[in-house]
Amino acid sequence: MTEELAFSLLIGFSVGLSAGYLGSIMVLEKMALVGDALSHVALPGFALGILLNFDPLLGGFAFLFASSIIIWQIGRVTKLSFETIVGAVFTLSLAAGILMIRDLEVLADALFGDIAKVAWTDAAAGILIAIVAIYSTRIIYNKIVLGMISEELAISQGINVARVNLLFLLLVSLVVAIGIKITGTLLVGFLVVVPAAAAKNLSASLSRYSLLSSLFGAASATAGILFASFLSYVPLPPPPGPLIVVTGVTLFLVTVIVRWKKRISV
Repeated sequence: MTEELAFSLLIGFSVGLSAGYLGSIMVLEKMALVGDALSHVALPGFALGILLNFDPLLGGFAFLFASSIIIWQIGRVTKLSFETIVGAVFTLSLAAGILMIRDLEVLADALFGDIAKVAWTDAAAGILIAIVAIYSTRIIYNKIVLGMISEELAISQGINVARVNLLFLLLVSLVVAIGIKITGTLLVGFLVVVPAAAAKNLSASLSRYSLLSSLFGAASATAGILFASFLSYVPLPPPPGPLIVVTGVTLFLVTVIVRWKKRISV
């Protein structure tokens, strides 16, 4: 195993694990498309990093964090859903990013990811972000679920629902930003949607659901990277991002079949 592949697997496993865990909440809250839309918001930040000659990932982080706070504030004022607000701005961000990035090779890396260029610093950042995201989300998990069931009940229990939602949105932004390194802005939404959907097909309890969602996310990411490595010697080898998606969707279809057979046997 090469050093680059080892780093890729580390960051893929870490991001897949954390994205799956956070995605379990997003699917429950019907926020599945928020993660996908947020990834497009990061593209202008990447473009600024390229134009001003600093790390594009830092630009993506900055844009995601700023956008998350703006989206949260607009949601508080208008009472519109996160999906509605994000959907109103993500296409503009995508268009702006594409217009700002004139180099087609760089644009392709931003849209589809380039995990082959992962360094040890990226792997370390991915592991650290995964730990922070999972630990922080675990602390507020029950508060988010209670607020989802009944905001009035959550408030009566002393929970500041708005602040909890903001914290969760920022954690999602963290995971999405580092996930762009693996699958690019066009496909990163997969990591917070499909593993959770697959886990929901097999789960009878909330704890099992969040655990399976994390495992499915990690499995999809690592398997896709391994497949890409295996196919790296063929003419025009496919990038890891699409293979991660294909692997995860295959896993999802397997869970659909398993659930269907269970329903038939009952």
